[in-house]
Amino acid sequence: MEDRWYLAALLQCRQIGSVRMRRLCAVVPEAREIWAMSAAALCATGILSDALADDLARHMQAHPDLPERIAADCARTDVSIISIDDELYPVVLREIFDPPLVLYYRGTLVPDARRIGMVGARKFTAYGEAAAMEFAERLAAAGVTVVSGAARGIDTRAHRGALRGGRTVAVLGCGVDIAYPPENRRLLAQIIETGGAVISEYAPGTQPLPAFFPARNRIISGLSEGALVVEAAKRSGSLITAEMALSEGRDVYAIPGSIYSPQSNGCHNLIRAGARLVESPQEILEEMHLAEPPRRPARDQLTPEEARIYQVLSFEHALTMDEIVDSMPEHVTANIPLLLLQMQLKGIITENEMHAYRRVERN
Repeated sequence: MEDRWYLAALLQCRQIGSVRMRRLCAVVPEAREIWAMSAAALCATGILSDALADDLARHMQAHPDLPERIAADCARTDVSIISIDDELYPVVLREIFDPPLVLYYRGTLVPDARRIGMVGARKFTAYGEAAAMEFAERLAAAGVTVVSGAARGIDTRAHRGALRGGRTVAVLGCGVDIAYPPENRRLLAQIIETGGAVISEYAPGTQPLPAFFPARNRIISGLSEGALVVEAAKRSGSLITAEMALSEGRDVYAIPGSIYSPQSNGCHNLIRAGARLVESPQEILEEMHLAEPPRRPARDQLTPEEARIYQVLSFEHALTMDEIVDSMPEHVTANIPLLLLQMQLKGIITENEMHAYRRVERN
């Protein structure tokens, strides 16, 4: 059995963190050798205290077939695994203070991809939703992989926007065989189907726990050349991701918002602290020395009937079908459901969970 399965099994001893495990592996390079060591031998390495050596030895004795079981679980759930020494391991993630020693993933890993992390509030505004989807789509269309955490709110919008333009990666605080939140099951499947990846440092079957999400955030920032915060309250997990990016010397970008919106407070504080204020994806692409591909304006794709609806819609505020109908001449109202569907298929408008519609482009 390959060494990475033993390493994965060792990491399931929660008392031993990845930093200490990495030090242990520097002394004993083969994880399978560590798996066979006694508590006394582990303590003799000088890396583990007596108590931690006993904890790890008990873990190995209690689960002698754990490497085989992890391998079987991965095969059953179509999950791949890489260690930090594998060629597929993302290059920039190796550079952080505490890189995960193993990564589980579904989909396609591109180790040298250009990546930007995008995070934001779970409780978002229509403005934040529009900005997240626009930035993600245009960055992805320029060849940037958008990395986010598949959480409710801005994370989900970032993934959806990126899927319109290109590639995205979701980093989970649970096993990659678990859809969390449950309503994002189809989104995670789409990410995999379109050449992206769903990744985690936690083995298949691991349920989401609050303690896992701050650790997940270091992977989002660690995978990325920079982090973009779309909306965040004063105290927000998104700010943890930004702080981690700053601590690793990565760029931090923030989208300004309304002074009257609590969801803008976190971004404004980041800007005060030195994060770069951005108003367009082009500003980030320029920092990355990438060019934005030419875009065909949405208006050029509209039929006359669609143009009437487009005139009513806005970029920032979504309208329900009833509100759209009330704004239209009576002779076209019967066709509105079909017209809205056609416009969605063209990527000109988007529909949210409340079945309200808005423009995808600002103008």
